[in-house]
Amino acid sequence: MSKQTLPVASLGFPRIGRHRELKFALEGFWSGKLAETDLLETAKKLRAENWALQRDQGITRIPSNDFSFYDHVLDTAAMVGAIPAAYGWDGGDVPLSLYFAMARGSQGDGPADCGHAHHGHGVPALEMTKWFDTNYHYMVPEVSEDQVFRLTTQKPVAHFLEAKALGIHTRPVVLGPVTFLKLAKARPSTFKPLDLLAKLLPVYEELFRRLAEAGADWVQVDEPILALDLTEGERHAFKVAYEGFARAAPGLKLMLTTYFGALADNLSAVAALPVAGLHVDLARAPDQLDAVAQAVRADQVLSLGVIDGRNIWRADLASILDRLAPVVSARGAGAVEIAASCSLLHVPIDLDLEAALDADLKTWLAFATQKLGELATLGKGLAQGREAVRQTLDDASQAIAARATSPKVTDPLVQGRIAGIDASMKTRTSAFEARRRIQSAAIRLPLFPTTTIGSFPQTSDVRKARSAHAKGTLSYADYETFLQKETETAIRWQEEIGLDVLVHGEFERNDMVQYFGEQLSGFAFTQHAWVQSYGSRYVRPPIIFGDVSRPNPMTVRWWQYSQSLTDKPVKGMLTGPVTILNWSFVRDDIARSATCRQIALAIRDEVVDLEKAGAKLIQIDEAALREGLPLRHEDWQPYLDWAVECFRLCASGVADGTQIHTHMCYSEFNDIISAIAAMDADVISIETSRSKMELLDAFRNFEYPNEIGPGVYDIHSPRVPEVREMTDLLSLARERLQDRQLWINPDCGLKTRKWEEVKPALVNMVAAAAELRRVAQ
Repeated sequence: MSKQTLPVASLGFPRIGRHRELKFALEGFWSGKLAETDLLETAKKLRAENWALQRDQGITRIPSNDFSFYDHVLDTAAMVGAIPAAYGWDGGDVPLSLYFAMARGSQGDGPADCGHAHHGHGVPALEMTKWFDTNYHYMVPEVSEDQVFRLTTQKPVAHFLEAKALGIHTRPVVLGPVTFLKLAKARPSTFKPLDLLAKLLPVYEELFRRLAEAGADWVQVDEPILALDLTEGERHAFKVAYEGFARAAPGLKLMLTTYFGALADNLSAVAALPVAGLHVDLARAPDQLDAVAQAVRADQVLSLGVIDGRNIWRADLASILDRLAPVVSARGAGAVEIAASCSLLHVPIDLDLEAALDADLKTWLAFATQKLGELATLGKGLAQGREAVRQTLDDASQAIAARATSPKVTDPLVQGRIAGIDASMKTRTSAFEARRRIQSAAIRLPLFPTTTIGSFPQTSDVRKARSAHAKGTLSYADYETFLQKETETAIRWQEEIGLDVLVHGEFERNDMVQYFGEQLSGFAFTQHAWVQSYGSRYVRPPIIFGDVSRPNPMTVRWWQYSQSLTDKPVKGMLTGPVTILNWSFVRDDIARSATCRQIALAIRDEVVDLEKAGAKLIQIDEAALREGLPLRHEDWQPYLDWAVECFRLCASGVADGTQIHTHMCYSEFNDIISAIAAMDADVISIETSRSKMELLDAFRNFEYPNEIGPGVYDIHSPRVPEVREMTDLLSLARERLQDRQLWINPDCGLKTRKWEEVKPALVNMVAAAAELRRVAQ
């Protein structure tokens, strides 16, 4: 065997920095406390550190242009000139002010305001939605029928040269043109963005020529839509695009990169493309290996994504070597490379930062840096033989065996409860219309009731108090007193402005999933395992390592305190089982549905206890229900069946007079509306402001009977919408729904906003409701 290593590739590395340096730099820049030059210097330093780390870990295919200030799809839109007219772009360079206006909206201080036709000052951000079935958000590009594309920035070239100057030869990463257009939104919606492919391809061809001139020999072109159900026309678009690239930049090798699922019926079309390499995801779709290995040409490099880029469990390296050895032997070492399944953007940076994790659990895990090491081990083992990596293989095998037999993982009591679930536990006593009459008489709300989604701003004072308490410098009693004061202030202010249904503000909660996971068995939490959700919004997903149960009530005490302060109803606020599942790193030794049922039983216990304490409205957020959908339509129904079952399991233990709310973020509902209806929540609140109430068409066409709170302003932007803007949106809502169905609320929770943004926005929202009631009389 050769003493060299098989080529090993990283498809992308976390951008945020080991200590969240990018977050603090961005927020400093946005607040005016950090100069643009300082932000750029921080970014440059992070890129250099990432390249050096991957090189030192033994990665031979190191990516560049995987760094982004906010989002790689937004980067692509800016790069090709897909900038809506509302942002006032003059066709030249794209300044950071314009880039961030597209990401976050603008209050009216910059060029992005030009041409804005909406009410109020500034311009709203682009629409935002989930990146396939992950918890990463991307900015949805907008394109027009007369769209003109041009290469406005050379970021991929600049970053390649930046790494080259450091002595590191990288493989630039770009989002492929077909995926870009497939993800884009047509404005107006009278054409398909993919119709613009012929206009877009020259921009990519120019970019590839410039990369080749800069010295790049390979470019990674990400086309994740190849894991979706595609039409023949969409498959033909790949043929048009990549045959054109082969002619325009014949000396540049393209690694066509697919991930998040199997190629399946797209395989034959992909295998015929004139690309030098093909990457496939064998973590999410291991069964495709044989078919792909047979379909790929002998002169192509086959990149095998065997290290899971989306979960944190240690890989069974010995088993992977057994699977890959025949492929390497058949194709030859020069025609295979080993890679992560997708970009490591979706996992934390380094397990070594976690000093407080349970010692056993820590041996079962691998974060981004450790996954680089696993890749290097596989490359060396495949090239030099198992003995060259024997100790590492044995360590991994022993850790996996220890996890499988650990008493920390399995709880017989939980298993017994799961076995006892029956149909009566998943159905409300009466149908919605009967419940609606009972609830209306008991709760007595006005037409168009106003509320918020749950959380209020987590100010620096709140974060400092939480940190001080965690460090032991603020006593439990003093911390409780602080939280009570924050809660009372929030309750009094809501009463003052006239909200109809109040929330307690969630000041005691660090995160909508973490807060509950910390009180449930079977969960573990990290100190520094941050993962980007969008922009500077990072989360630390819990780790579900064992069977889940609820030892004690989790929210009842804070609900009781809040309700004691007011005569208005206060909602009980819970996170639903599907969202807790989808926003956690989930164990991979049992089915996801089995873990979800365990969580549902735990949340059911909390719902019942809240009702016993007197709560008349209980919100069970399922913000992430849709993002768990499998990418292939044929796999949807089994997922929806158990997801809906889990929601009903946790929500159906209450009497008819208790009103169950749920909230969902950034979801297209047309194709899953029957599942939404099957959840049978009394009230559902959803994002609709960025989509200008278009999402309500699904509810109108379905004749959805229950009540709906369509979000009337975008909380992911610092903009404060005026009353007229909200009433215009609500008028659109009234065209789609009956007045009795409508609630009025923001798009989402307000945790990440500032009080100076939230207060005027909610005052305007209450005024909009009052205006609507006047008009409706």
